[in-house]
Amino acid sequence: MPHSVTLITTIAASLGLALIMGLIAHRLKLPALVGYLVAGVMLGPATPGFVADAGLSSQLAEIGVILLMFGVGLHFSLADLLAVRRIALPGAIVQIAVATALGMGVATLWGWSLGASLVFGLALSVASTVVLIQALEQRGLLQSVNGRIAVGWLIVEDLAMVLVLVLLPPLAGWLGGGSGDLVAQGIDRGLLETLMIALGKISIFVALMLVVGRRVFPWLLGYVAGTGSRELFTLSVIAAAVGIAYGSAQLFGVSFALGAFFAGMVMRESHLSHRAAEESLPLRDAFSVLFFVSVGMLFDPNVLIQQPLQVLAVVAIIVVGKSLAAFLLVLAFRYPLNTALTVSASLAQIGEFSFILAGLGVSLGLLPREGMSLILAGALISISFNHLVFQAVEPMQAWIRSRSKLARALERPDDPLAELPMTVESRAVTGHVVLVGYGRVGRRIGEALAAHGLAYVVAEQNRELVEQLRERGIHAVAGDASDPAVLVQAHIARARMLVIATPDTLRARRMIEIARGLNPQVETLVRTHSEEEAALLRSEHAGAVFMGEHELALSMTRHVLKKVAAG
Repeated sequence: MPHSVTLITTIAASLGLALIMGLIAHRLKLPALVGYLVAGVMLGPATPGFVADAGLSSQLAEIGVILLMFGVGLHFSLADLLAVRRIALPGAIVQIAVATALGMGVATLWGWSLGASLVFGLALSVASTVVLIQALEQRGLLQSVNGRIAVGWLIVEDLAMVLVLVLLPPLAGWLGGGSGDLVAQGIDRGLLETLMIALGKISIFVALMLVVGRRVFPWLLGYVAGTGSRELFTLSVIAAAVGIAYGSAQLFGVSFALGAFFAGMVMRESHLSHRAAEESLPLRDAFSVLFFVSVGMLFDPNVLIQQPLQVLAVVAIIVVGKSLAAFLLVLAFRYPLNTALTVSASLAQIGEFSFILAGLGVSLGLLPREGMSLILAGALISISFNHLVFQAVEPMQAWIRSRSKLARALERPDDPLAELPMTVESRAVTGHVVLVGYGRVGRRIGEALAAHGLAYVVAEQNRELVEQLRERGIHAVAGDASDPAVLVQAHIARARMLVIATPDTLRARRMIEIARGLNPQVETLVRTHSEEEAALLRSEHAGAVFMGEHELALSMTRHVLKKVAAG
């Protein structure tokens, strides 16, 4: 019986060619995602040979975005989001304004209309959450302070773009758009009414998820887990992720990505959230590949030949312009240089929201097809080179600190949180413990030290957390402990021990080097996540090295032996 196999053909061709090109990219010492993008270009209509179904590819890519953002939500609690609101909210808004202004300025020089320039600038202002999450996960930064700030920043960007997508149709006529159906529908309602409806829908959705969802969905996971069926548990996780994302888009006008993110956040309230993350991981990885392939399919390589200067200007705005704006903004909020560089590297690309916005601009008669091509070219190039931008963070940090007095001045000018108050007694910072990081691990260590009456000073990058610790009477300084000034302010020279509770091996090595230079007798403890990192630290005599899985196995073994011996 004849039947259509378009979907199967699209999936088979996309995954198969992505595998081949990903392996080639790996052999060339490039990230695998560059291979996925090239595979998409090869499957797209701009190159000869087989052409995959672009419509199906984009829908499959949306599933990848949903699953990926769901996974992020499973590891990103509401408390994490609120903890970075003081920098993520104003930072994202100002950065969007700066990048949009740069895009509009360039487009105006090209002779484009106000509407075309505005859409073009907005499309260049918002980074891809998918690319960011992959980059942070590969570097083990997703759960770090820098990672939480970057993710929170992009969540604010996504929320802003949702409002833009709602408001653009009513404004299209005034901005010089066409007279299509979308424009007519938008003008029928007043701008203020449209804005209020959009904000109302988003508020209702968020309230439902935080009030109802936080109770219903964790209960659902627990109930399904009680059946003992792994298949039903996996199905419940995927169904919840896709179902909530779809429902949020259809009922509340929220994007699939944001809907899935909030779904993951409420699921995190369940004690089974880690299992849910593990069960959905294979599907997340597979469909995220399809996302990059679909991006490549939209790209027309001819634009690189026909408009090289315009493409160069677009890439410069994405990689240099908005990244520099973010860099200065983070420093202005008194965050460490490492945080500023990490956040700016995270934003040095564009992705899914840019395509959606550009497509809407074209359909409204605002953005010319040329603009869509330039945006896609900027996305492909910036995504391909984003790994190089991240690799440049450490060398750039060393170069700036060694040569730029301005950057050092911006990093901590008369910052009360960067040094301990004068009221701290000398005995509290003599023979004490310097605790780097106050996350899930650091907090437990600090509580145990306090319970035994031992003095300690916390060095933490999250300024809001430092403020909270000081309000509770805990001595803390804000800053990156791989900067000598931070350890000096924590009085490492008089400390008995340095405990590094953050999982960043490279920075941990630098902290140990600084600490021993200031206090040769200081004892050091450091945590790590892999055998390779542990072996590297031990070979450099980093003191006591603890690996999570190893310590968990030892604790379980001791418990088993104790019970067996007692029985």
